[in-house]
Amino acid sequence: MSDYLVRAIAFDGKLRAFAALTKDTVEEIRKRHDTWPVATAAVGRTATATVMMGAMLKGDDRVTIQIKGGGPIGQIVADANAGGDVRAYCTKPHVDLPLNENGKLDVAGAVGTNGFLNVVKDLGLKEPYRGNVPLISGELGEDFTYYFTSSEQTPSAVGVGVLVNPDLTVRTSGGFIIQLLPGIEEDEIQQLENRLQSLPQLTTLFDQGLSPEDLLQTILPDASMRILDRFPIRFACTCSHDRLERVMISLGREELKNILQDQGHAEIICQFCKEAYVFDQNQLQNMIESLK
Repeated sequence: MSDYLVRAIAFDGKLRAFAALTKDTVEEIRKRHDTWPVATAAVGRTATATVMMGAMLKGDDRVTIQIKGGGPIGQIVADANAGGDVRAYCTKPHVDLPLNENGKLDVAGAVGTNGFLNVVKDLGLKEPYRGNVPLISGELGEDFTYYFTSSEQTPSAVGVGVLVNPDLTVRTSGGFIIQLLPGIEEDEIQQLENRLQSLPQLTTLFDQGLSPEDLLQTILPDASMRILDRFPIRFACTCSHDRLERVMISLGREELKNILQDQGHAEIICQFCKEAYVFDQNQLQNMIESLK
C-alpha cells in the first residue's frame, strides 16, 4: 500500500479528521539521512504530523516545523505543502539510546523537553504565521496536541507512530489528527474521548494492515463520518541547482572570490535530501562576473 492521506468530517461537520500512512516516505528519509532507530522514529513522527498539517493548507501554502528540545538528536526540521509533499531531517541522526521503561524507542529521551515546537506557515501573505509552544513530553504526539490547543485554540488529538525493523528499515509509520470545531456537543466529545482512550498502539494497528480510512473508523464513533478526499504522500525536496546558485550569489563577490581562490570549486549539500550540488571554477567565475 503506497503512502496516502485522507481528510474526513464527522458529527455534521463539527469535527474534522486527518489520517496518513507514511511508511515509504519515512523510509526514504531514513535512507537519505542514515538515521538510527530512535532518530528514525522522532523524524518520522515529525514528518507525519507535518504532512497532515500541510493538508490543512491550500494552493502553494507551506508549513515548516522546527523542534528543538535539548536532547542528543539535536534539531528536527520538517516542511510540507498542501499537496502531500514532505521532507525532514535531524541534525544528529546517529543517536543510540536504551529502550524506555515501556520497552519502546526512547523518542522523548532523544528529543528532550527543554525546548520548543515552532510552526511557521507561509500562507502567501506579507508575513508568515508563526506559533511557538514549549515541549511538554518530547514524544511529539502530545506536543503537537498541545500546540493546536494552545497556539491555534483548536482542541485536538494527535497520534503519530513509527515502527522500525531489526534491520533498521521502517516497518510501518502513520498518524492521525482529530480536531473539534465549534458546535460539537459534550456527549459527542465524551464518545470520542472514550474511543481514544481505548485505542491500541497506533503502530500495531498499521502493522495489522489498517488503512487510514480504517483508522478513522476505529477512532470516530459517528457512523456518518464522511471521507472528503484522498491524495498521495511522498518525500519531495524543493532544492535545485538554480536555487542553490542564487544562494551562492547571495554570498557576495568577495566571498565568491575567496572560495574560488582557496578551493577552486564549491559544493553545497542540501540538508533535507542530502543531494550534492557542485559549482566548478567556470561557474564560480561566471557568478563573480555577474556581480560586477
